[in-house]
Amino acid sequence: MGLLDTRRPDADADIDQGDGRGRLSVRSLMLLKAQIHQKLMDDIDPAELGRIDRHAMAHEVHRVMSAAVTDAGVSLPLKVREQVVADVIDEVLGYGPIQPLLDDPSITEIMVNGPSQVYAERNGKVFLTDRVFRDEPHMMRIIEKIVMPLGRRIDESSPMVDARLPDGSRVNAIIPPLAVRGPALTIRKFSREPYTMEDLISFGTLTPQMAEFLKACVAAKLNMVVSGGTGSGKTTTLNVLSSFVSNDERIITIEDAAELRLQQEHIVSLESRPPNIEGKGEVPVRMLVRNALRMRPDRIIVGEVRGGEALDMLQAMNTGHDGSLSTAHTNSPRDTISRLETMALMAGTELPSRAIREQISSAIHLIIHQNRLRDGSRKITHITEVQGMEGDVITLQDIFLFEQRGIDTHGRVIGQHRPTGLRPKFMDRLLQQGVELPANIFCARLSI
Repeated sequence: MGLLDTRRPDADADIDQGDGRGRLSVRSLMLLKAQIHQKLMDDIDPAELGRIDRHAMAHEVHRVMSAAVTDAGVSLPLKVREQVVADVIDEVLGYGPIQPLLDDPSITEIMVNGPSQVYAERNGKVFLTDRVFRDEPHMMRIIEKIVMPLGRRIDESSPMVDARLPDGSRVNAIIPPLAVRGPALTIRKFSREPYTMEDLISFGTLTPQMAEFLKACVAAKLNMVVSGGTGSGKTTTLNVLSSFVSNDERIITIEDAAELRLQQEHIVSLESRPPNIEGKGEVPVRMLVRNALRMRPDRIIVGEVRGGEALDMLQAMNTGHDGSLSTAHTNSPRDTISRLETMALMAGTELPSRAIREQISSAIHLIIHQNRLRDGSRKITHITEVQGMEGDVITLQDIFLFEQRGIDTHGRVIGQHRPTGLRPKFMDRLLQQGVELPANIFCARLSI
């Protein structure tokens, strides 16, 4: 177990100094670390912080710590000293107690429910970590350290903020009075190296046959929506799908907080802007979608549709902007259709529901639905074709499914992906685009 603010014992617990001089409480050690941090901040010009590396900072921390422990009349074991140095460096150069979690590549999400409760996700499983902040002011200082360089502010008049770290990780912070039990911080991390389709196959997210099919659909410029619940891996799948877009196409990406990591060269990334403290200056996603149509896009990729921009996106898809991609928070392919209809109505137009459904049925070709299962694994559970209208109902047809059969003794989900045996109606479109697939790719006997 770590020490200082990296552990979860009672703050009055003791730490053996190892020299017969008694025991030092964790609370005292935390205060000592705070004093070292404050002394460093007093001594170092803030303008110089960005130019100080970890090695040089370690030297400074050792210097200040030696003076501090001498003044306090205590002696610290070597292991405790090393932990103090690491924590103070994280405090000065990083984001305090959560910095080790940010540095851990196996951690995919960090959820702080207050100063003394920090959860993390690893391999799809959420667990309580041993990281803690000293108090609420300490946690607020770290939140401000995250948002201030981005030109954002968080206070009682603006108690909620979305931001991103320099590495692209997505951050949401909310504080009192909206957060009744104290400030809360959520960080969605992304791998330093973008995942590839081979990675998703190795994770069991989909099969090679499904991957080949989706690659063909992207190449043929079908309009696709990746749907699923929170944390199901929609953005990761969208990133992987976008990797199949030709490098000579002009791509416009539109997001609330830029997190897509496309590898092509001809890309323009647009990010919405919240209103300022006076309630002015907001640039919503819907406005960016409209503007993107004037930018001569070959592809429009909307990170997530949440509101009235759904109607603008559908209209773009229906007016020659094929190959568009987006994500949506939904529970099933059928629910995706209903959500798109609801979001299109949020645009405030007087269009009847049937007209909107016709827009959806002619614009969207494919829904890729993804779930995070109870064992933490992420699976594409449906690849579903939008076939058109029958009366007032949009008809859907599953092309690939994940069939869950149970849970093994280790709590892992037992199941398999399989094609349904049905060929999609848009196969002719693929051939017209010069994209060919093996004739037997949809045969059920190929299930894995």
